[in-house]
Amino acid sequence: MALLKRSHLLSRRSFLARSVSTGLVMGVGIVLPGCSEETAISDLRASGASRSFSPNIWFEIDSAGLININISKAEMGQHVGTALARIIADELGADWSKVSITHVDTAAKWGAMVTGGSWSVWTSFTQLSQAGAAGRTILIEAASKLLGVDKSLCKVLKGHVVAGDRQLSFANIVAKGDISRSFSEDELATMPVKLASQRTLIGKPVTALDVPAKTQGTAVYGLDAELPGMVYAHPLIPPTRYGSSIVSIDDSAAKGVPGYLQTLTLRDPAAVIQGWALVIADSFPSAIQAAKAVTVNWQAGPTHYVSEADIFAAGETLVEDPSSGVLAVNEGDITEAQATAVQTLSATYRTGTALHLTLEPQNALVEYIDGVFHIHAGNQWQSLILPVLSKSLGVPESDIIIHQYYLGGGFGRRLYGDQMIPAALAARELGRPVKLIFPRAEDSRFDCVRSPSVAKFDAYFDTDGSLTGLDHAAAAGWPTLTMADFFLSDAVDGNGKYDPFSIGGADFWYTVPSHRVRAVNNELAQKTFLPGWLRSVGPGWIGWGVESFMDELAQLSDTDPVEFRLAHLDAAGKNAGSAPDSVGGAMRLAAVLRDVAARSGWGKKLPAGEGLGIAIAQGQERRMPTWTACVVHVAVDIQSSEINVKKIWQTIDCGTVISPDGAMAQAEGATLWGLSLALYEGTEFVDGEVNDHNLDTYTPLRMADVPALDIHFMDSTEFPTGLGEPPMIAVAPAIGNAIFAATGKRVRDLPIRL
Repeated sequence: MALLKRSHLLSRRSFLARSVSTGLVMGVGIVLPGCSEETAISDLRASGASRSFSPNIWFEIDSAGLININISKAEMGQHVGTALARIIADELGADWSKVSITHVDTAAKWGAMVTGGSWSVWTSFTQLSQAGAAGRTILIEAASKLLGVDKSLCKVLKGHVVAGDRQLSFANIVAKGDISRSFSEDELATMPVKLASQRTLIGKPVTALDVPAKTQGTAVYGLDAELPGMVYAHPLIPPTRYGSSIVSIDDSAAKGVPGYLQTLTLRDPAAVIQGWALVIADSFPSAIQAAKAVTVNWQAGPTHYVSEADIFAAGETLVEDPSSGVLAVNEGDITEAQATAVQTLSATYRTGTALHLTLEPQNALVEYIDGVFHIHAGNQWQSLILPVLSKSLGVPESDIIIHQYYLGGGFGRRLYGDQMIPAALAARELGRPVKLIFPRAEDSRFDCVRSPSVAKFDAYFDTDGSLTGLDHAAAAGWPTLTMADFFLSDAVDGNGKYDPFSIGGADFWYTVPSHRVRAVNNELAQKTFLPGWLRSVGPGWIGWGVESFMDELAQLSDTDPVEFRLAHLDAAGKNAGSAPDSVGGAMRLAAVLRDVAARSGWGKKLPAGEGLGIAIAQGQERRMPTWTACVVHVAVDIQSSEINVKKIWQTIDCGTVISPDGAMAQAEGATLWGLSLALYEGTEFVDGEVNDHNLDTYTPLRMADVPALDIHFMDSTEFPTGLGEPPMIAVAPAIGNAIFAATGKRVRDLPIRL
């Protein structure tokens, strides 16, 4: 669980600043157990960048005053480097035109490297703010000595320390000043950071630092990586993810393909890759052609018969069985609410299998040099795949370096870098660099898909018509169970563990006297495929059920859906929220709900066959709430069953908005993907694998189907929370609720089919 620990909550922390050559290097680190702070500082000064601290170096200022900020997060279109650099640069008082960023390779000094869960800004804001503020403090102190004035008379403006009509540039200070100083843990904790009103970069329009390279075509993605002497590999993927084995390979026909070299049978000691072969050629076109000519006879794994219907049936059985799963929420007395209810309502909601289908398919280029594996690829969670690679390759993690590249889409698929394993095994066996590329069909078959899910709801009302209890059970394949079991959470009843990312959103901010949530692993799903994290993860399917069912409860209560929600967003008890992340609690969720209802003209009369639907969401996790509310306007042609989404409104409160342009792009992208998953995307399992492999049959949202978007961010100076995923959560239930408003028909399955 260390990965989720917020930097401003760390108990052992020190800040170090010292000069290295002609530059100022700032580091924020953790003093390791058994190492005194004084010793750690001495070691850092002696070595320049000691591995005894993690993370280590965040930015450098050179003798020309140029500032480079090191980014340990993955860039996949969300401009994360710009956002994180802006935090440091603002506190530092930097000239943005002199700021550059470097996306770093793996090394122990960077600590846990992960880009997912909408955590990047949230987990980094305090740490990077303190880093920039401490740097500003040192620059002011050094400049005050050079200028011969009291430091209280100095301030930092656009890369200069200014005292009255005199000023020194960062370059001058670095070259001439005394910038050797350390900060204790207590000093760092009280480091004065800027007030919101003093910020010059955060929340202001600036140029994204990754845009020039992308628009000029110089940005390098994993798919672009090349090394001298490399060969290409095309994967031959077995019929099931688990349990398949190769009986025989016949490559006689492939030997006539120019450039074909050989076909390798892979053996992975970690058993992540099972029953694989790689076709090796001197070019990728040759590898593609040769792969079509190679005949592999597989013994299929035990799940080769499994269908989507089988997975759904297993889930439906599980949610009906009160002994299955474990309790993630157990508040009040649901048994009493059930026993005394005068009215009840039950419903079951389902979501189907969904693919990531990133624009850039999976790839990895690996070179094995002097016992060290150099892996060139874009990855979202380097710290997760490194120990897996270590087990597969039989080497320590220190002998594996992942060189980070831009990602042509991540969406959660590249949180797991399993494509690196076959490339690395082949590189060592062949003794030359191997570039493994997945064509689209193989990429889809190898995907860590969003699991089919089933959720059952039972609601209880008393004689006054008040909601007294809500019982919720949800079954799905759990990504964390297979890939990151250290993140499993203890059940509240002490009867086991559950995947918190697969039940996220069930512990909502509504006030309900009795509330019980049962998290259930669908074992058949778990055995059939590797469940993955797809953008918004659990809240994507949990929110579908919760917010659709809330509309059903409003209908049963003969109450307007907005008013019904507001009545249960009273911020009572735990829903009052707490500092720093959820200040205001459910009141802020109520505020975005009121705002979006007003902006959309909620309650206005619409033509026959049209309707407005509403839904809310609190983001990825209860402890990192991003408050969102969504209204969707649909028109439904009953005869053709065509659903036309005419407009989507969103109101979002994510606290302080670091990068307005980037935030809007994130919100627009998430909103449209929510629409795509609701109406256009979806595949199913047939004979143990996904049935759709390419964009001819798997049909995400097209440009012609994009509706008008009206997205508004609430003005806020509260602590910044995640943004990449939360805006997609409420879209699907808002569409479903709008369809009901337009037709009177309740839809309970995603993707929606009338």
